[in-house]
Amino acid sequence: MPLTAHEIQPAFALWREVEGGAGHLLNHSENQTFRIDTPNGGRYSLRVHRRGYQSAGSIEAELTWLMALRRGTAVPVPEPLPGHNGQLLQSFRTPDGEPHLAVLFHFIAGQEPLPSDNLAGLFGTLGGYAATLHQQAMNWKPPPGFQRQVWQASTILDADGLWGDWRVAPGVDASIRPVLDQLEAVLRQRLGDYGTVPDRFGLIHADMRLGNLLVDGERVTLIDFDDCGFCWFTYDFAAAISFHETSPTIPALRAAWLDGYRRIRSLTEEDIASLDTMVMLRRMALLAWIGSHAETGLARTHMTGFAAGTAALAERYLRGSIWS
Repeated sequence: MPLTAHEIQPAFALWREVEGGAGHLLNHSENQTFRIDTPNGGRYSLRVHRRGYQSAGSIEAELTWLMALRRGTAVPVPEPLPGHNGQLLQSFRTPDGEPHLAVLFHFIAGQEPLPSDNLAGLFGTLGGYAATLHQQAMNWKPPPGFQRQVWQASTILDADGLWGDWRVAPGVDASIRPVLDQLEAVLRQRLGDYGTVPDRFGLIHADMRLGNLLVDGERVTLIDFDDCGFCWFTYDFAAAISFHETSPTIPALRAAWLDGYRRIRSLTEEDIASLDTMVMLRRMALLAWIGSHAETGLARTHMTGFAAGTAALAERYLRGSIWS
């Protein structure tokens, strides 16, 4: 069950900035995010981590990369705040005694963009952000002990994948399963052929979807690095169109993303050709996620017809191209 604002009150004592504050739930997907308002008018965001998903060491690695991005790039990203003990990652217990990991961030103004918005300019910005992060990751030396998950064929498509088993997701019935089985085999082969050399596979955000953007005028902030890990660089485009892969606007958004990306970092023809494969890999990841996170509002919003839509995309992909 999701935590309530009352249950997270013990966490407020861990940071001087939010002592005496009041919490309001903003979002519940993988984790829960609360806005904290303080008596002196301050605003902060408290992320309470889903138990059993990321380890303390993995969260600390995420925060290490986030701070490196703040120091080394101009991409607007969240700023975590240390607690009284000087650490960014904190642990607290709810009134029932259950332990939870949490991180406090400065509040970021802005609105989540909508699929109905004119997104071409935004996707040009997103492509530039992705290229900047990839460039930084290729040049950055993580500290000893740095550990993040690896997003690859096995960790997404296997029955014990990081986000669950797509085979048991809602809507995967006898009429849909055969085409998804065929898709899985082709994805494994093509990803193996594409390979994981350092100029195409490395540390990425891995979840640059609309729900993880805050737009405030001309400023676009990239938030929620909780799923960052090692994956193919072009997967960041696939993540950007999450849940909206069937939209007729996608070819134009793809072109805008590529234009923004190539202003900063070059891509080979093989890289560009991999985009369709990444879209289908991400779609399978989301199918598994919907099944394993059915209690969340995000999963419920997209659950109906998602498996059938994935099969329709798979049929086009297997014929040659998703959008041709």
